[in-house]
Amino acid sequence: MDAHSRGRADEIDPADQWVLNPQTGNYELRLDRSAGQPRTQAPSRSRRSASAAPTPAPASAPAETPVPGQRRRRAPEETGGGQVPPQRRRKRKQGTSRKKKVLLWTGGTMAFVLVGGAAGAYALYNKLNNNLDVVDVVGKNTDAGFAKGKAFNILVIGTDKRTGAGNAGYGDKNSPGHADTTILFHVSKDRTNATALSIPRDMKTDIPECETRQSDGTIKTIPAETDVRFNVSLGQNGRDPGCVMRTVEELTGVAVDHFMMADFNAVKEMTTAVGGVKVCVEKAVNDPKSHLKLPAGESVIQGEQALAFVRTRHSFGNESDLDRIKVQQQFLSSMIRQMKSDDTLTDPGKLLDLANAATSALTVDSGIGSLTKLQGLAGELSSIDTKNIAFTTLPVIDNPAEKIRATVVPDPVKAPQLYAMLQSDTSLTEVKKKQQDAKNAQAALLKGTRSTAAEVRVDVYNGSGIRGAAQSTINWLQNDQGVNRSTNKSNAPEKAAKTTLTYAPNQADQARKLADMMGLPATALEPGTQDAGEREPMTLVLGADFKGAGVPITGPAKAPKDLEKVAADKQVCAK
Repeated sequence: MDAHSRGRADEIDPADQWVLNPQTGNYELRLDRSAGQPRTQAPSRSRRSASAAPTPAPASAPAETPVPGQRRRRAPEETGGGQVPPQRRRKRKQGTSRKKKVLLWTGGTMAFVLVGGAAGAYALYNKLNNNLDVVDVVGKNTDAGFAKGKAFNILVIGTDKRTGAGNAGYGDKNSPGHADTTILFHVSKDRTNATALSIPRDMKTDIPECETRQSDGTIKTIPAETDVRFNVSLGQNGRDPGCVMRTVEELTGVAVDHFMMADFNAVKEMTTAVGGVKVCVEKAVNDPKSHLKLPAGESVIQGEQALAFVRTRHSFGNESDLDRIKVQQQFLSSMIRQMKSDDTLTDPGKLLDLANAATSALTVDSGIGSLTKLQGLAGELSSIDTKNIAFTTLPVIDNPAEKIRATVVPDPVKAPQLYAMLQSDTSLTEVKKKQQDAKNAQAALLKGTRSTAAEVRVDVYNGSGIRGAAQSTINWLQNDQGVNRSTNKSNAPEKAAKTTLTYAPNQADQARKLADMMGLPATALEPGTQDAGEREPMTLVLGADFKGAGVPITGPAKAPKDLEKVAADKQVCAK
């Protein structure tokens, strides 16, 4: 650490670990991961100095942890100012060694902490570890770890609870808080990409019954609610983050493995710790409600100004929560880039400040409720390139039940398509390629000519057990695909295990066209033996394998039409 402070970063790799030598009882710097235990004759090291090496403080001694924004570098005379001995030098590796260095990156309310060399001393590790608030999610196993070859999902929750210094003045200071910002962060099974799905707080949904553990250890059951705003899934009626997890699982059909929750202080302290986050606005901003003032163009913001940027609803777009979500996604993308930049990853002081700020701001489930577990999580995320992290928002429409449209509801066609993408581990950054591969494979199965969409005639029956499935399919076929000769025949006589398309021999061209559009496998096609009349329709029965209008029965899901997304590697100016 001190070598970095004196401008000698080339001689000590931040990935080097402070390890306990059992023969001396001291913490020593291991320069070569493959070298085993340090030599007994090596001088003992504490985190205070790279040139003077006092015995590490006992675990009960207070750790000297810098306060974010107040980090102080030691002057050369304080550390001895000497050169690192030649035998301690090592040549810095190129290429992949950069990835093996201390890794710490986050997105706004999300912090993945890999402390590495910055927290070698036990006292400091213990302090950071104790910073974390941990919630036991009743009835859910969050201790399964991160299995190789298996995708996982983390729910990132930003609460508007007015805790922390200077936050009571934002109003509603006695509120238990809401799920003000919620992002379902899906990490692919091959760890090459991730999708961050924002869930609007003003979306009407059903909140299931959930159990919460009280301070005295007893378990309390919070009753379910129907047709309420999503944001009351947290805080209200005593609901904890586990209730938000269950709400998202019922909404999306996606299993949520872990959660991370933070309040206003997370944005203020973490942006300060990294020296600010770059943002861009098309026009100058002066919002008296959020107190945000920015000139047109790019600015670097931190602390209160960063919090004002993510909270403002009156500076951009049509001043709705949906437009605020877009701005938050742009901010989080920029923050991720800053976290993964060399400016942060090679600066031990910034890493230490950020580790302290992040752990102080976080509440997590017991499955990731320690620095060791967070380190394991960071390792799972280390290979994801920012260009393969895509932010998007759950597709919604105005709530038809309201005369004054103050809330929204999930889009009946596009939302299930997006759910299916997450369920099938299909990345937004790779979906076009996967769609083309699936189309090529389907064409090989269904060789032959195709009708046009306008020529397809089909009656649709719902045997899936999903309410409204036939009508949503008709809406999709007619509005998105141009199949205007399609009819909703309501429920099938009985539930069907598989989706089937029955057609006459002279309707084969129509069947192949419909199969292409709906992603039906060849096994779903059931040809008849007699030709049909000129105006006679085919019969499509939606089965239990049906996941949503426009969602292929097999293969990767299709991205909803006109879905907006923000790639984490792009700088976008807020409008």
